Amino acid sequence: MRKILGILILGLTMSGTVSAADNRVDGLRPDAPELAAPGDNAIGVRTLQFINKGQVDILKVEAGKPLPTYDRPLTVEVWYPSDGAKRGGNYENVFLRDGKTQVTLFGQAVRDAEPAKPTAAYPLIIISHGYPGNRFLLSHLAENLASKGYVVASIDHTDSMYHDKAAFGSTLVNRPLDQKFVLEEMDRLGKDPDSFLNGLVNANDTGLIGYSMGAYGSVITAGGGVTKAATELSWGAPAGTLERMMAGSEEHKALLDGRFKAIVSIAPWGMTYGFWDAEGLAGVRVPMFFIAGSVDDVSGYEKGVKAIFENAVNADRYLLTFVNANHNAAAPIPAPTESWKPVDNLDFVPFEHYADAVWDTLRMNNITQHFVTAYFDSHLKGDADKKSYLDIIETASEGVYAVEKDGTQKPEHNYWKGFQNRTAKGLILEHRTKAN
Repeated sequence: MRKILGILILGLTMSGTVSAADNRVDGLRPDAPELAAPGDNAIGVRTLQFINKGQVDILKVEAGKPLPTYDRPLTVEVWYPSDGAKRGGNYENVFLRDGKTQVTLFGQAVRDAEPAKPTAAYPLIIISHGYPGNRFLLSHLAENLASKGYVVASIDHTDSMYHDKAAFGSTLVNRPLDQKFVLEEMDRLGKDPDSFLNGLVNANDTGLIGYSMGAYGSVITAGGGVTKAATELSWGAPAGTLERMMAGSEEHKALLDGRFKAIVSIAPWGMTYGFWDAEGLAGVRVPMFFIAGSVDDVSGYEKGVKAIFENAVNADRYLLTFVNANHNAAAPIPAPTESWKPVDNLDFVPFEHYADAVWDTLRMNNITQHFVTAYFDSHLKGDADKKSYLDIIETASEGVYAVEKDGTQKPEHNYWKGFQNRTAKGLILEHRTKAN
């Protein structure tokens, strides 16, 4: 019955081919909050290939033998402000969740467009996907931020993509290492006279967006060390290879990088599996903006994401909650049309990987664009006015919308700033300041 239903739905949503009206990553609902709209910049996009030499080959580790090494390849998609007038392009041969089907996505970025020539370099944003995922899973955020004056680098994490998914231990060890290595490479290219990024990117003001396992990595990058128990799990990283991320270790301290100034962590995984405790999370030092669904059954909510948020006591932090949303809250692009079709190699329709049972994905994307813009603009660009979009009452549904006919706010007005009347629903934004 499930496959029949999927086929029927597919028939309603597909006309045999996919056009530029389908599979869009740049959608904007009429009820989107104010800062969700794209910025003034045209956008260029290019694909870069990086090699992180001499890394431990987690897939070939054998107990009692020296750790094998290899040169770890990483494909990175880079979005940047452009001087070109043209808007609109596509991303071809993008794998879906089944790791076999390839599709075309459509957005605003133009392939290989001429970079802008700013008077001051743009802040850098690094995007780190889940397990499995790919560099296009959060492309809606990448395009949106690039249009607002950021250079955005989204990583394809080797061993962690739809088409090359391998042992989980590789993801556990490599995720924070990949994040820091891409920062290093983007910084290098920003200073290379022969690179299109020369003078375009300011890696000294870098933000990080992680989703699920990318968010797990973001907690480590922010200073959170894992527990000793996490390094000894039989199904985790082999032969003690995760010990370099353990709280209090010198190797973990060496991973910390002051160029990361603000982090957005969407549904960080690990708390419910014993990877974090209060001691390890007290090491978090970078300001963080957490995002979660209140019924997340992958990372957990009360004992998962919210517990990480509460225990990161030495960092200023926010937690945006989508009430009744699950693990797919906020991060994935809207489900591509082809993902509605059942496949033979998964016991679920790929659509489920992108969608939520309660919330509309595009609405979540737009809300996330709004808050991420406010957060990064205030932390990476020093735009103090944007903080007013974060200094709001905690529970959206308790806000009072009270304005005069001319738009002047009445004294009792305390509705979430930037949200249209009747649209700030099902959301909670909590804020904790760092311990003295």
